[in-house]
Amino acid sequence: MKRILLLIVTNLAVMLVLGIVASLLGVNRFLTANGLNLTALLGFAAIMGFGGAFISLLISKPMAKWTTGAQVITQPQNADEAWLVDTVRQLSQRAQLEMPEVAIYDGEPNAFATGAFRNSALVAVSTGLLQGMTREEVEAVLAHEVAHIQNGDMVTLTLVQGVLNTFVVFLSRVIGYAVDSFLRKNDEQNSGPGIAYYVVSIVLDIVLGIAASIVVAWFSRQREFRADAGAAALMGRKQPMVNALTRLQHMQSEGLPPSLQAMGISGGLGKMFSSHPPLEERIAALQNAA
Repeated sequence: MKRILLLIVTNLAVMLVLGIVASLLGVNRFLTANGLNLTALLGFAAIMGFGGAFISLLISKPMAKWTTGAQVITQPQNADEAWLVDTVRQLSQRAQLEMPEVAIYDGEPNAFATGAFRNSALVAVSTGLLQGMTREEVEAVLAHEVAHIQNGDMVTLTLVQGVLNTFVVFLSRVIGYAVDSFLRKNDEQNSGPGIAYYVVSIVLDIVLGIAASIVVAWFSRQREFRADAGAAALMGRKQPMVNALTRLQHMQSEGLPPSLQAMGISGGLGKMFSSHPPLEERIAALQNAA
């Protein structure tokens, strides 16, 4: 709940900062004179920037189950499922968390954690991971996911995404109005935005959105190092996590759906857009840690 409150407070703070800066720079007067209401724009940016990110957070758990076909273990049907549930319970107790839901899904070696709240999260592992790793390595992966929950990474990533989205929406429309007003400065019939405003805004939504995704990916990569360290702390030693990451280097992994890649154990895509650092960097960071 504290992180949800932080999300809302940060949203309001972003709106306040944008409003103050725009007023000090005279942007408010310029936009009002050209038919754009700054207050309405700030509200629109807040809704667009944080609204989508916040809704995605709230529905993250059911969406994860649906997109991966993960089956929650309500009553263990065999020794492996019983071990899996018991291991997550022990790790959650060490992390001082409520017991998350535990699920298994069919797929290449991977795992993820998701959920809007730290004490009602979901930890899921793939059949490929369970079949390809030793129990100690699987436990390390589970500890990594529990560390994500302990660190509040789901909300934090939503917070970062929402802030960046807000700036993207706000800046693209301010610049769009500026360009449109410059092109139509001799138009006596200028009573509202022209076609240039819409074209520039759409183009900048795309360009700035790509730039924002690079920032989000960078932040996500830093979280992975912290979750690896958190897994080592929960297990009392770092070697199991090192072994699990080394094992992943030798296993084929096609990853998760894009919406879940940031919370998985392994990632893909180009380095700038990847939600995860290269495995060799994660292994080196763990080995060099005190």
